[in-house]
Amino acid sequence: IWLYRLPSLIGAIAAVLLTYWALLAFTTPPLALLGAALMAASILLGVEARLAKTDALLAACAVATMGALARVWLDWQRALPFALHERNWLIFWSATALALLIKGPIVPMVWGLAVLVLSLKERSFRWFMALKPGKGLLICLLVVLPWVLAIAWKTGGAFFAESVGKDMLGKVTEGQEKHGGPPGLYLLIFFGTFWPAAALAAMALPFGWQNRRTPQVAFLAAWVLPSWLVFELVPTKLPHYVLPLYPALAALAMLALAAGALDPRRRGAVLTASLMALIPAMLLVGTGAGAWILDRSMAFIAIPLLLIALVLAVLAVRTFARGDAQGALWHGVLASVVVSLGVYSFGVPVLRSLKLSPRLAEAVAAVPCGERQVITAGYREPSLVFLVGTELAMAPDGTGAAQFLAAPGCRVALVEARQQATFDAELARTGTKTRLITRVSGFNINGGRKLDIAVIARTE
Repeated sequence: IWLYRLPSLIGAIAAVLLTYWALLAFTTPPLALLGAALMAASILLGVEARLAKTDALLAACAVATMGALARVWLDWQRALPFALHERNWLIFWSATALALLIKGPIVPMVWGLAVLVLSLKERSFRWFMALKPGKGLLICLLVVLPWVLAIAWKTGGAFFAESVGKDMLGKVTEGQEKHGGPPGLYLLIFFGTFWPAAALAAMALPFGWQNRRTPQVAFLAAWVLPSWLVFELVPTKLPHYVLPLYPALAALAMLALAAGALDPRRRGAVLTASLMALIPAMLLVGTGAGAWILDRSMAFIAIPLLLIALVLAVLAVRTFARGDAQGALWHGVLASVVVSLGVYSFGVPVLRSLKLSPRLAEAVAAVPCGERQVITAGYREPSLVFLVGTELAMAPDGTGAAQFLAAPGCRVALVEARQQATFDAELARTGTKTRLITRVSGFNINGGRKLDIAVIARTE
């Protein structure tokens, strides 16, 4: 499973390194290092680094494009303290081409909206010409077109009908896969997903408003605001959508820090900074309670570590109250390291209820027959595909799973409780004989609900 997670880990590391590179266009190396450390410490990037998904690598591509774009913009505004690198355009378009392969138009949307906003402000697109769009689009075409032709030939166009016509448009028009949410949801979860930097990044917003006409802040606003608005308006809400925007908020916080704008004497500043202690406190309670409620176990090592993280977060708040915002942020980074150790190394492993896919894979492997053909209904997770095999079929409902099971051969169905009624009804209609291998119960983090899944095999 770690082999599948490797691209995510590489993407997360690249996102951190590229955040440092991007922030060098705005601030000094020590503050760029702090901004990159805050990106590394963020809860959201830490989660994405450990999932077998593409979003961490996509974020790295976004930061690469925006770091290159920032240098072009600031050089145009004569606000860049060093000469533009002659290969800057190559970085921009190479990252764009890779992003198109990873997840289509998301990264071009982010930089495209920024270019549009800045060009309207400047009343000219001439500044963008430094990125050599003609050559860049040719690079994108050369990278993406072979894959497009190959997948079109392989699937007869079905892939594009599914990914564009159903998946992408489904996310735009409705809350897909039960991940809907109202506008404003990303603001609501921001203090959790961008912890420990979120509180002080929020305090930098008044500084950003006061300096909105400066080239640096204007660029950061163009990076964040239009794309954030799009994500808030799209009905499908997934936390990782806004991950490519977090480096810009880290940059704004560093600009505010350099200007002395993160002042504890401001009204409500210390109270806002106190939010830094909220996440360790919630994780401390949640890990202990979750281990006991779900598995009747105790997270003996995780609890002390999370308690240490909470102490470090409280020290961060006290450090900020004494007027040392930079020291407070470094305390927050250290607290995040301890949180990661407590949760991922010692907390999650004792929560067997969270390991639905491994337990289902074990149950399938225990079915005493030849080459197994497996279908799942009501439970769709990438981890299940990795563990059971890429031939795993996915039924739209219980009826489809029962029809699959009725065919000859060694067949196994994984049926979530909500699909059980339609599954049983179709079995009764077809007269298929089955037996219950086991039931796997647990908590699915992706969706936030308890699941009860029956493992059912066909009998000859």
